[in-house]
Amino acid sequence: MKMRNSKLQSSFELLITLSFGLAILLPIVVLAFIQMATASSTLSSIEAQQAASKLASVATVVGSEGPMAKQIIQIEMPPGVQYIYVGNASNGVGHQIIFEVRSPTGLSYVTAYSPVNVSGVLGGIIAPGTYLVNETAYSACPHQKPVPCVYITPAV
Repeated sequence: MKMRNSKLQSSFELLITLSFGLAILLPIVVLAFIQMATASSTLSSIEAQQAASKLASVATVVGSEGPMAKQIIQIEMPPGVQYIYVGNASNGVGHQIIFEVRSPTGLSYVTAYSPVNVSGVLGGIIAPGTYLVNETAYSACPHQKPVPCVYITPAV
């Protein structure tokens, strides 16, 4: 009889020990997953900033070369981008390229400034991947004729 109680007691002690181990390990695993989600969101924002900066810097070069200067560039679209505004938040002529990035904490806006007027439509290239983008300088912007600008569109 004593041997049976001894086995029962050792099994119960093992169960208690494993329960304590899981109770300690579970919060650590949850924190690790939260940190991974935050890191992924931060990485998307950094990649969006790189793409926006590249678009703005090439627009500056193309705009300084004058009308009909053209350059095709390759950008990497990170996950989480919902929309890209070129010029201003209504896709009119302006000086900004704005990436709207979705993250677990909500929407954030990543912007890059260009000293030349920019306009265009890039809203259709929001899926993650690599895209070719056409940047062309015009003496009269296609949407607002009297304003010179660099027009940015996906390359076909």
